[in-house]
Formats: sequence, structure tokens, C-alpha cells
Amino acid sequence: MRHSGAAAPAFVRLAAHPLRWRLLAELAASDYRVRELVQRVGRPQNLVSYHLRLLRGAGLVTAHRSSSDARDSYYHLDLERCAHALAGAGGALHPALGFAPTPPLAPPFPTRPAGRPAVLFACTGNSARSPIAEALLRHRTGGQVEVASAGSHPRPGMHADAVRVLREQYGVDISGQRPRHLDTLPGRRFDYVISLCDKVREVCSDVGADRTRLVHWSIPDPTAATGPGPVGRPAFVRTAAEIDTRIRYLMPVLVPAPQAVNQ
Repeated sequence: MRHSGAAAPAFVRLAAHPLRWRLLAELAASDYRVRELVQRVGRPQNLVSYHLRLLRGAGLVTAHRSSSDARDSYYHLDLERCAHALAGAGGALHPALGFAPTPPLAPPFPTRPAGRPAVLFACTGNSARSPIAEALLRHRTGGQVEVASAGSHPRPGMHADAVRVLREQYGVDISGQRPRHLDTLPGRRFDYVISLCDKVREVCSDVGADRTRLVHWSIPDPTAATGPGPVGRPAFVRTAAEIDTRIRYLMPVLVPAPQAVNQ
């Protein structure tokens, strides 16, 4: 048995602070810049930045420069690390409360087409990040989500490395898919519009209806970081893996909790 005077696990000490918990909760829903977090939590920027540094130091939150404005940074909550930290905290309290984190499974989606959640993924070229997200969400949910992707400035065709990585790593074929423009979706109803590109984020504010939930995943463009062919493929492998992780944590959110419980 552990000594009763043992200190609380680091995650408990960090998350117990009201402002840090609020920041964790905000970032669990979407990636944000500091000034946006300041507006959402209603606290001074220097205080928000201080607590973000503590969360980054613990590895729970990451940050990277915006591809739209290099003077800005987007903050992202690492849900995988949070899951492991929560498991460790439970096990520290009592062995029976420890558990091995497992990837979230697809919830029981409605069987009626009209009741299916509708999700739109958007980026600039619609040739890599957003079609990867579209394909993986459709794959992970067995087609039980109405999902589409589009771009603000679509490229002529799908990036070859995006096609190859999806086929080789996930068994998904998008070779017959073509990039589409956001303007081709007027009148479409989406429950979620998820931007994966910092540059296209502002455009997405005009997509969807009043009840559409806008979410941002700040994911660097794999086509900009590397060259073509084998040299550039690792960037696509990393991008697809990050998108897949985010999608696995998105799936339980797509079905409202009461509906999921009643299944």
C-alpha cells in the first residue's frame, strides 16, 4: 500500500486549479490562440499565458506557430497524454482505479440517414489534410457519419502521398476522389465544420447554419514541409496519424450523451 501522505499526482495538482481546468476544457473542444482563450475564460493574458506554460511543461498542451500568421501560435490539448495521466492518477489513489487507456470506439450512431451527424472538414487545397480526415472518419465510423471535405483553393488532384499513405497505412482508397471547392456546398447542413488549416479557418465561419459547431484543428501542411516522393512521405504519415488520433477522440462527441446512453 502507498503511504497515505504521498503527494497527489502531477495531473491532479495541475488540473485542480480552476483556471487551468477551464483552459483544459476549452482546448478539449478546439485549438485556440492565446487571445481567443483570454476572451473565452475572461482572464488577463499574462495570467492565461502563465498557466498555459505550466500545462505545456507537463506535456498536456502543445503549441506551434500559425501557418497563417507566424506571430501567432495555436495551442492544442494532447488527449492521449491526458488519458494516460488520468489512468495514472486513478492507480495512484487505489489499484482498482487504474486502467489501461484504450482508443475511443465509435459510438452507436443513429440508423436513420436523417439522424446521422454531418461533418465537414476544410483546408486550403483539399488535396491532403481534409480528404485524409474525411476518409478516416468515414472509415472509423463504418459510413455512419455524413462526412465531406472541401477547400478554399482546391488543387487539381489529390496529393499522391496522401493517397499512398491512406492506402498503405489504413487500407483506405481515395484515388478516385477529386478536390472540391467550399462554394460547392451551399445549403448543406453540417453539425460540425472542422478546419484543419490556419489559413482557411476564417473562411469556415461562413459555412453552415446557426447551430453548426465550428472547430479548429491546427495541423501543419505536410506538402509544405518536405519534398515529393519518399523524402516527403514521413510528413504525410505523421499528419495522418495525428488526424486519426483526433478523429478517434471526436467520435464519442458526435452523438449526444443521452442518446448514446439509451442505446
